[in-house]
Amino acid sequence: MRLAPFARTGISIPRIGLGCMGMSDFYVPGDENEAIGVIHRALNLGSTFLDTADMYGLGRNEELVGKAIRGRREQVFLATKFGIRRSETGAPLGVCGTPDYVRRSCEASLRRLGVETIDLYYQHRVDPETPIEETVGAMAELVREGKVRFLGLSEAAPATIRRAHATHPIAALQTEYSLWTRDPEPEILPLVRELGIAFVAYSPLGRGFLTGRFRAPEDLDPTDTRRNHPRFQAENFAANRALVDHLESLAARKSSTAAQIALAWLLAQGEDIFLIPGTKRIPWLEQNIGALDVTLSAAEIAAIDRILPPQAARGARYPEVTMRMVNR
Repeated sequence: MRLAPFARTGISIPRIGLGCMGMSDFYVPGDENEAIGVIHRALNLGSTFLDTADMYGLGRNEELVGKAIRGRREQVFLATKFGIRRSETGAPLGVCGTPDYVRRSCEASLRRLGVETIDLYYQHRVDPETPIEETVGAMAELVREGKVRFLGLSEAAPATIRRAHATHPIAALQTEYSLWTRDPEPEILPLVRELGIAFVAYSPLGRGFLTGRFRAPEDLDPTDTRRNHPRFQAENFAANRALVDHLESLAARKSSTAAQIALAWLLAQGEDIFLIPGTKRIPWLEQNIGALDVTLSAAEIAAIDRILPPQAARGARYPEVTMRMVNR
């Protein structure tokens, strides 16, 4: 596994980690034992950067991760998040970043994960009603108490990142980034590099679309929340599918897969970018990690950039109600 320095923390972590969300929520229901097997295989392969959140499966995902790493905690760089509130039925209840909520959320995550310290604790979404200085100030107290090692933000705007970083060093920014979501490139990436903040790309495979698995909207399970995402809907699907066809053509010439090409392209964007593709299957996990062995030439990267330039994907990356939670 290829490691890289993690911001200015003095440690190095794997370039490719494992996003655990889909094991418990949003996509096709998974099997817990199989999911634990995937996590164990990831650890055995050196992909020890695990990402979860308190809202995934209403806490069940943290419990699953905690069960999987029991007895292997010292091998894991463990990240989780707080801030997005959901009802007992899973309905969205907005975002909260008040100091009291920060502390209560952290204590609950520690219990579910079965650990004493969280390596990387993110604010999942920025609370527009609570000054970021108050939220990060409360997170910083957790660092001083030894409950958290490093702080992160997710989907935060440039001005928010600067204010947060001035309150306490922010180690990582997690934001969607892939060949069909290149929004971070104009402002976010230059800013985090200026401040020495690592960039963690979630959904680096476009929620699975860039793997080429989906040939039509009907390929998605009826319960899969991606059916509500504009890019997966009929009016946009065919245009986006054509983009993946180009990736598959390049992949065939390099004896790799479309997913590996998409991940290799992201890896080539800088050693300060870390990827957390998610999966519930060991073969796909191994395929994702295999992207580390795919080398793209400058000419190939230029060709990919021509085929999938910024804004190439058709449709918004989230439904409107979810886009309203993004700090812009």
